[in-house]
Amino acid sequence: MNNKLFDSLRGKLVVSCQAEEGSPFNTPEGVSAFAQSAVRGGAAGIRTCGIEKTACIVKNVSVPVIGLTKAYFPDGTVCITGAFEDVEQLVKAGASIVAVDGTNRPRAGGLGGADYIRAIKQRHNIIIMADIATPDEALACHEAGADCVSTTLCGYTPDTLAFARGNRPAFDMLEKCLQILPRDYPVFAEGRFNTPADAQKAVELGAWAVIVGSAITRPHLITQWFVDAINEKGKDNGK
Repeated sequence: MNNKLFDSLRGKLVVSCQAEEGSPFNTPEGVSAFAQSAVRGGAAGIRTCGIEKTACIVKNVSVPVIGLTKAYFPDGTVCITGAFEDVEQLVKAGASIVAVDGTNRPRAGGLGGADYIRAIKQRHNIIIMADIATPDEALACHEAGADCVSTTLCGYTPDTLAFARGNRPAFDMLEKCLQILPRDYPVFAEGRFNTPADAQKAVELGAWAVIVGSAITRPHLITQWFVDAINEKGKDNGK
């Protein structure tokens, strides 16, 4: 583990600068502009998706960049950096940390998350963030050599979909990860942290850092939250 890098993130905010298909920000320059703005606001790190976008952000910010790619499992659920080739390309793009799928779901070659991480560590001397969905996966990835874990995928795997109901963070799952992992092992809180109060609570519970995306870098979703709230109030007033 790179202590200097992780110390720079401890107790801080990491902003996930990603853009989906159809977004006007879905270009390397678009997400890079978000990243630069986030750093101006105090973000200690950036997380992003895509080789070219990672490279562009690395050139334009001076904070650590967590790079990843996205693909999909046969059931349609997301897979984070599930190919060795993508890991290699992210390293070449300058990612400080490479985020990979640490869940138990088998990927190409039949490897589960922990075995996949072991194989990466045998090939590359790089810093790995394991995106996990359960405490057991967090422990397995730690034992496999992951330098840190993030609760990113809780609520997005077939066995954890219930956690996403209500669009709230999985605080209970975060606490369990913190309980079973070594005290100074970096556990990042990610997934539906949509308010400053939620981010503050995660740090108070012991999260190493908090990763926030949609509430900062997806204007269409933020707009939709406001519109839905106003429309719901309008229904109440119309009774």
